[in-house]
Amino acid sequence: MRTSNWRGAFVAMLVLLSSGAWAEDPDRPSLHVSRAMVPPKIDGVLDDEAWLGDPLPTGTWLSYQPLRGDAGPERTEVRITYDDRFIYFAFHCITDDPASVRTTVSKRDNVFNDDWIGFSLDSTGSKQTSYHLMINPSGVQMDAVNTTAGGEKFESDFVWYSAGTRTSDGYVVEAALPLQTIRFAAGPNVTMGVLFWRHVSFSGVSYSWPDMPAGQWVFDRHAQLVFDDLRPRRLLEVLPSATWPMSQVRLPQDAWGDVHGHPEVGLSVKYGVTSQVTVDATVNPDFSQVESDAYQVQVNQRYPIYFAEKRPFFMEGLGLFSMAGTGGDFNMRTAVHTRRIVDPSWGAKVTGTQGPLAFGMLSASDETPEGFDPLTRPERPRKLFTIGRATYGLGDSNYVGALFTDSEIDGRSNHVAGADLTFKPSTAQTFSASSLFTQTSDPVASDRSGVGAQVSYKFETRRWFAAPQLEHYDRGFTADTAFYNRTGFTSSFLYSDVSFYPEAAKKYGLIRVHPLLLARYGHDDVQDGEEGFVGVGTAFNFSRQGFFRIQHIDGHEPWAGQRFNTSQPLGAFGNVQLFQWLHVGGNIFPRSWATFYDPIAPYQGRSTNGGIEFTLQPTVHFSQYISWDTVHFSRADTGVHVFTVDVINAKSVYQFNTRFFVRLLEQFDSSRRQLLTDVLASYEVVPGTVFHAGYGSLYERPDLQDGSAGPLQDGFVGPNAGRYHTVSRGLFFKASYLYRF
Repeated sequence: MRTSNWRGAFVAMLVLLSSGAWAEDPDRPSLHVSRAMVPPKIDGVLDDEAWLGDPLPTGTWLSYQPLRGDAGPERTEVRITYDDRFIYFAFHCITDDPASVRTTVSKRDNVFNDDWIGFSLDSTGSKQTSYHLMINPSGVQMDAVNTTAGGEKFESDFVWYSAGTRTSDGYVVEAALPLQTIRFAAGPNVTMGVLFWRHVSFSGVSYSWPDMPAGQWVFDRHAQLVFDDLRPRRLLEVLPSATWPMSQVRLPQDAWGDVHGHPEVGLSVKYGVTSQVTVDATVNPDFSQVESDAYQVQVNQRYPIYFAEKRPFFMEGLGLFSMAGTGGDFNMRTAVHTRRIVDPSWGAKVTGTQGPLAFGMLSASDETPEGFDPLTRPERPRKLFTIGRATYGLGDSNYVGALFTDSEIDGRSNHVAGADLTFKPSTAQTFSASSLFTQTSDPVASDRSGVGAQVSYKFETRRWFAAPQLEHYDRGFTADTAFYNRTGFTSSFLYSDVSFYPEAAKKYGLIRVHPLLLARYGHDDVQDGEEGFVGVGTAFNFSRQGFFRIQHIDGHEPWAGQRFNTSQPLGAFGNVQLFQWLHVGGNIFPRSWATFYDPIAPYQGRSTNGGIEFTLQPTVHFSQYISWDTVHFSRADTGVHVFTVDVINAKSVYQFNTRFFVRLLEQFDSSRRQLLTDVLASYEVVPGTVFHAGYGSLYERPDLQDGSAGPLQDGFVGPNAGRYHTVSRGLFFKASYLYRF
């Protein structure tokens, strides 16, 4: 099929879907918002004229996680007002024990273990996309885009303002949300969907108004927020950026090579075509990421290692491109993984809503695409990506959607087209399905095509939870933009649990117990055999945000035509906020059966996996995070030790205020004998207006050239091989300025 036909069909679908209409639910509670005569000052103090009136009549807030439907002792007052530029929110969070309130001064999206207050805002009323904004008592922000297909995605950072202060009876938070930041239909009697939520760190329980019974999420429960007259300001943002990276590599003669790197400038523009449709374009962008990827164990892995997207242009609006049946226990992590676009020279996006229709298109040209060796082909061809996505709301959390992707490079093309849907026949039930058809034309390799599909069902009440799913992927399935584990298999999966809420145990901190069952069965065409497992376990929820799970699994898998045992005699993992200043987590899977994934001569092994992590926060400004993961693998038949891998990630952060922080990153991988150190100073006024300066060094411990010491089985080298020494180092400066007209 020609690429133009694929794109034409997608555009035609958008036109057809946009002709629909959406009807509001008249039974939902309604809150009327009055205009402010004088805008409040966002300082965390409720002494402004705009806040003198009574709070909104929200009624009783009920728990939704991990408890369901319980009223807590905390009280929350909500006030909202607006003017021609902002919607203003004020929250007074009252508690009987103000000393138990936990807060830190941290970077954005990093205060989930604190107390926090926030809201879900469906500004277009489409019941398909909502803004999730949360603030801790220090005014630190967390923000996400929530979609029916992808859930919450915290990659995006919006421009909004907040402040918070602790009080004698709890804490107060204020927020100002610019009308230019959100999409909405302008005019009189503008109606948005809203839900408020509050997290109490000491008990580990989250509450909301309106309540969210089991099996329901924000789109099922939004109240109506009504404004008499709301007019948007035309959005126009210009974001110039400059980057100056400098790097050196140590030469074989133990001397440093020349310094590489030169200044780069780029320009991005965002324009609001209407109050609900936005166009983004960027030329010569800086697509490097400031935060290094955390080290992971990469030895003897059957499936590829996933690294999340961290580049701002791609992160914004990424949730719109999510499909049903991705993430979690599914084979496909995401249908659109923008890290496949390695180094684009330009990019463009169109995103928007029209009634129940939400849509987006993304196009970019990659200068350094995957799969090309610069030594054999120094002049790499560019790879052009085009991605289109649309969803059409059918009321509440129900929708039908479509996805199209196309990639073109050096005569090779890959086309993907598919559809997905989510339907809730009742409050407790959710049904979803998705299917993708791929077609690849390759002048070097043979042409191929394939289908990937899934069907899943979820039943959820306060007591019962069950989630079966079925997946199939053809051998010829190829999707250049997606991230998935494998092809050529059919598999079914089930997770189920039953919850108990022991009242007598609450005084000891135990608030929920849920025995669980998990099972998988399928056939792997590529590895030629049956696969499956059955597992049982029990999970516990405690106060102080505590969680613990213990399990036993019996299983097997095929590899290279042989059957291998994958049973776990015992496994356990959990985490808890022991004190306001200490969060601890860990996992242990001792003496599990495992496969050594050699394509020619695989064998049965025994593996002990484990890890521990903790976050120490002795003050509201300083945090120290350390994690250690280890894998010990030996042959099952002889007991001979094969390898041990240790991976350590450490991060030290001093946050001077909500804008400025200094961070030290240290990462160690024993299998590669590498140590990475990275120092970063960052100052962010608002998302987009930011300055970074960083220095990083990579250390390695090499083998001796005379062969007197070599790598041992545990991944380290002998004592005569020398110390770790620097093999590369780099310094960079990055600055950008967001100008909003």
